[in-house]
Amino acid sequence: MDLESLYLKNVQKEFSALKQKGEKTIGRLNEEELYWRPTQSSNSVAILIQHLSGNMQSRWTDFLTTDGEKPNRHRDAEFEESGSSRADLLRIWESGWKIFLDTLDRLEETDLQRTVYIRGEAHTVMEAIHRQLSHYAYHIGQIVYIGKQLKGEEWNSLSIPKGESETYLRQKLAQSQPYPPSRPR
Repeated sequence: MDLESLYLKNVQKEFSALKQKGEKTIGRLNEEELYWRPTQSSNSVAILIQHLSGNMQSRWTDFLTTDGEKPNRHRDAEFEESGSSRADLLRIWESGWKIFLDTLDRLEETDLQRTVYIRGEAHTVMEAIHRQLSHYAYHIGQIVYIGKQLKGEEWNSLSIPKGESETYLRQKLAQSQPYPPSRPR
């Protein structure tokens, strides 16, 4: 497998893992908690869902042929409380991720060096993917942090629980293949 194919497989895996972390957190929150904000100027999980979906729909619709900031996007409205139900928020979430992941899945290795535009600024496809990986990880991290704050002691870790790193490492090493023998230098 060539480097470009490995890269595309890896980013698909990373974005899918981010989506799962967001969904696991959202699934632990009730409807009222989806709208909780620590301060008036902070974002709620509901707002973050709206923003992520709006960004994904704008950036990844006609990704290779049109600017990633579509004229019909109303970014500022994404940061206003919509009062949408939990079911509506989940539909909004899924619609953005579907457009994004379907587009990512259709990319060919030869597309990685192509130029795309976001707000008139040129990026290679690879740069645009990295830009979105950073952006989505930032906001999914906010969603998880809000979930942890709301659930407190009820929170179950989405990764390695505190105090269990050594146990986790031992289990992983027991399942892994040994390192190949060292090569002479």
